[in-house]
Amino acid sequence: MDDAPNREHFTLTPIGHVISDYPDKFGIPRQPGLAPAADARLVLTAPYNNPLAVRGLEDFSHLWLSFIFHQSPDRWTPLVRPPRLGGNKKVGVFASRSTHRPNRLGLSLVKLIGIDTQQGVVLTLQGCDLVSGTPIIDIKPYLPWAESQPDAQAGFAPQAPSLMAVTFHPAALDTLAQRQDSATLHALIEQVLGQDPRPAYQQQDTASKRLYGVRLRDVDVKFRPRQKGEATTLEVMAIEPYAESNGNA
Repeated sequence: MDDAPNREHFTLTPIGHVISDYPDKFGIPRQPGLAPAADARLVLTAPYNNPLAVRGLEDFSHLWLSFIFHQSPDRWTPLVRPPRLGGNKKVGVFASRSTHRPNRLGLSLVKLIGIDTQQGVVLTLQGCDLVSGTPIIDIKPYLPWAESQPDAQAGFAPQAPSLMAVTFHPAALDTLAQRQDSATLHALIEQVLGQDPRPAYQQQDTASKRLYGVRLRDVDVKFRPRQKGEATTLEVMAIEPYAESNGNA
């Protein structure tokens, strides 16, 4: 028996890409399903867009997506700082879900809403946590009887993160009211900002008046922290059309 490590290299070919409500990385929930108002489409590319390849997939409600963290640096370190630990404590990269992984591979559980095979194959998804343009390398149906373990231990992330209160300035509400997707965009903003997308080291600065910006769909959502007693809320100050010259504050 050969005990030498297998150093064979593998080539992964994307089978498609995601078009999502997240044009930028900043603000994306750190796990799938935390923002159910987030819509996405998975567009398969030839030769994987043959309708025969998804026959029977409509009988499943959820899918595993294997993908590449294509916007992450092509490097890794053995220790990372998970946001759930405040960005201060280090754990091993394999004890985390950090994007800075040796092969930049990711895994996401999403809800399947529909399948369009009129021209190729397009899957409509819900609760997706992937930046638009993410290359997908595989799809597998989710099997709850095999993959749901209610008694499993979850280390330093035993439960979903607590949500912050999100409020809207009247000017932001006026802007929302003029959009056809007002209701879903309102929900998406609440769900994304409720996760507090600010860097962990800035979340402790309760006196800051800094204005942040997160891009969702085709708008730039400007928000800032508000201190009310001991509670911190995030207030949406403005919802502006996104311009390529804009940047996150």
